[in-house]
Parts: sequence; structure tokens; C-alpha cells
Amino acid sequence: MSAKITVKANGSLRIEGDFELLDAAGNRFDLGGRTAISLCRCGHSADKPFCDGSHNRVGFQAESQARALPPKP
Repeated sequence: MSAKITVKANGSLRIEGDFELLDAAGNRFDLGGRTAISLCRCGHSADKPFCDGSHNRVGFQAESQARALPPKP
């Protein structure tokens, strides 16, 4: 699978490409043929795990810049 995930400043996680989304039980979400979705990162969406734009209403702020993670122990 190939997917691109973009961490949007003060917003959602945008996923584009070839991916699947599963719930905690391993059931696949039917994405209706979409090849791009946005996932909620602020915790206020009424349509979790999908973003509904609530981050704008609640003033969610989180900027993430690319960085290297420390090596795995």
C-alpha cells in the first residue's frame, strides 16, 4: 500500500493514496470510493474518526514540523 499523510497545521491528518481504514475490531470503513480523507486530530469532530472542521470552531492549535525520531531501542 502506498499512502501520503499530511499533518495539517491546526487541523486534521490528510490521507491520500492507496490505504484502508480499520476500526479497533479490524472492520474496514467503507470510504465510498474515496482516495483521500481527513481524520480528526482535535477530538471535537461529531463524525469521528473523520474531520468535520470542528478544529476551526474550537480554536485547535498544533503545528508539527518534520523531524527524525530517535532510533528504536
